[in-house]
Amino acid sequence: MQFIKPDVNINFVGQRFKAFILSGLLILATVVSLFVQGGPNLGIDFAGGILVQVRFTESTDAASIKKALEPIGMGQALVQSFGGEGRKEFLVRDENQGLKLQGLSDRVRETLSATYGKGKVEVRRVEMVGPKVGADLREKALLAIFYAILLIVVYISGRFEQKWGLAAVMAAVLVGATLLVQTLISAAGGQPGGGTVWLILTSLVVTVGLCWLLKLRYALGAIVALIHDVAITVGVFSLLDKEFTLATVAALLTIIGYSLNDTIIVYDRIRENLKRAGKLELGEVINSSVNQTLSRTILTSSTTLVVLGSLYILGGGVIQDFALALLVGVVVGTYSSIFVASPILLLLPEGDSVFTRRASRPAAQPRPEPTPEPVPAIPVSPAKQASARKRKGKKSGKKRRKR
Repeated sequence: MQFIKPDVNINFVGQRFKAFILSGLLILATVVSLFVQGGPNLGIDFAGGILVQVRFTESTDAASIKKALEPIGMGQALVQSFGGEGRKEFLVRDENQGLKLQGLSDRVRETLSATYGKGKVEVRRVEMVGPKVGADLREKALLAIFYAILLIVVYISGRFEQKWGLAAVMAAVLVGATLLVQTLISAAGGQPGGGTVWLILTSLVVTVGLCWLLKLRYALGAIVALIHDVAITVGVFSLLDKEFTLATVAALLTIIGYSLNDTIIVYDRIRENLKRAGKLELGEVINSSVNQTLSRTILTSSTTLVVLGSLYILGGGVIQDFALALLVGVVVGTYSSIFVASPILLLLPEGDSVFTRRASRPAAQPRPEPTPEPVPAIPVSPAKQASARKRKGKKSGKKRRKR
């Protein structure tokens, strides 16, 4: 099935600078939002505390619920609407570790029933995560993202560049840099979660720098596209004040895999077309390759979005954030495969890597002295030769008479 005609020729490469500006603005909005809010809104999985999900038979608001929970010490809890069903279901999160979990469900129901009436309140779930467990989960989630990016970079370097030696060099330098950062963080007495964040940032900077120095074009495009997709998804969650939970991290890892798969399809077509490109420029080959895979890209993304849209609408409040992250990630991942990952191949300078260029540079040879070329003789006819001899004889006779 093809939604796009085979002979379509949309100038995606010509629009790359507009796309770069748009992506830069979206990432800037992400950074500003995270800075203003003091970081992402961590859920109970990472921050620790007590989470209570309650459902009312009548509509209410967060202020009334907090006031009703004051007798059991939960007056300062964070109350959020949940599920979007006429403001009848709420999440109550309290980071007070002094609350006893045993019997908490009954105490919450009795306290709220005293305000809203008996039988009008249902406590649907109660969860508790300690601060130590939350910190460990946060660190493991960040490490999962870090190792996913590390392995993807090494795979892309060897898979598309056919330079497994340079991929091994990149992996060794990246591991060495991360070990150095870990040592410095441990020496400074930093928090585990914050140390993992610095670990990820260091690995991303080192990876992009190595891809540039080693001229690994495909790896650079893939890693920049992955950073682009994850950053914008995190920005949407930050702007909407959504919680980051283990389900959100699972969605981010899924987005990384989906975006990488879409990028690999386009890169494979670019490599195939480069073999028979002849004198075509790289930009023309990229444009042609993206247009050839456009029908497949749109069909795959559309069917995926239909499924995710159904999950978001019909899946209930528990799965909504997971589905939202995937919805944003699929849209942004499709966009980045076309407008970010492929055009980046044009930004990296052509030529061999620094190490390859130095190893293969030949020794300077002395330039030979130029030898003069012999001047070809001009053919002369016999008549001209005879007249020339007569003139020469007359001149020599005149000289003898003078003497």
